[in-house]
Amino acid sequence: MTWLWIGLSVVLLFLYVRERLRYRRLSRSVTYMTGKLDEIAEREDGSGERLRLMAADKELRELLRAINELQERARRSQSDYRKTELAMRKMLANVSHDLKTPLTVVIGYAEMLHQQENLTDEERSRLLGKVYEKTLEVLTLIEQFFDLAKLEAEDSKLELKRLEVSELCRRSILAYYELLASRGFTVDVGIPDESVHVYGNEEALLRILDNLISNAIRYGSDGGYIGLFLRLEQEEVRIEVTDRGRGIQESDLDRVFERLYTLDDSRNRNFQGSGLGLTITKRLAQQMKGSVELASQPGVQTTFTVVIPRMKPLLKK
Repeated sequence: MTWLWIGLSVVLLFLYVRERLRYRRLSRSVTYMTGKLDEIAEREDGSGERLRLMAADKELRELLRAINELQERARRSQSDYRKTELAMRKMLANVSHDLKTPLTVVIGYAEMLHQQENLTDEERSRLLGKVYEKTLEVLTLIEQFFDLAKLEAEDSKLELKRLEVSELCRRSILAYYELLASRGFTVDVGIPDESVHVYGNEEALLRILDNLISNAIRYGSDGGYIGLFLRLEQEEVRIEVTDRGRGIQESDLDRVFERLYTLDDSRNRNFQGSGLGLTITKRLAQQMKGSVELASQPGVQTTFTVVIPRMKPLLKK
């Protein structure tokens, strides 16, 4: 009986020592983790350092994994916030530039009208026309800002319904016929005779086409060519707007849809643009469950493609 108690005591002592050592290891691990997390939290550089610990306990390893995953999410969130902050600063700088330019012109013409009393009726009429033109430019830009803000805030949803897209494409290119003819553009149109339907919003789709066609005219004028093609696939409709102008460098392809991003020389009077049109185009396409693709070979061809899910034809009764 004595040996039995001695043996039982030894076993209990062993278990106690083992659990005590395990507790000490766990305590050291938790102390390390706490100190490391405090150290990381105090840094301002958004460190992506992970907690590294050789833990024998499965529960502790799972806790480490969860903490590292949470830390990685926080790091990505902080990185996204900084990118958004930089984008907002750049946007405000561009907004100031884009509003200041036409407003400066308006003020200049207004001063001439106010100070020069000997202007002829013809000169006065010309200056008033310039003031009106630049005022409309400012108003259009402000409206684009509001439109983009509403789209990105998702304050309003597009009302989607069945649309016949072939006719909308014809209407869009015909609206530019006189302008294209006066500038000597070669116009290439490929639209099927058959009715093609998508589930979308007519006003949004017309605005997308207007943005892309006007963009092709503005930046593709050197090539003197514009093409509008409607291509049908089994599950989607692809609307392509093509020009043969200066094109877009590969380094800029991923950025042209950013808010207020413009090409380096797009702010001169030959290439005026707010940098909002393509961003609005992308957001409108997304609200119709679609997308916008871009392919460009500078000096050869640039194509913007609107992709929208295709609707199946209605069965005749």
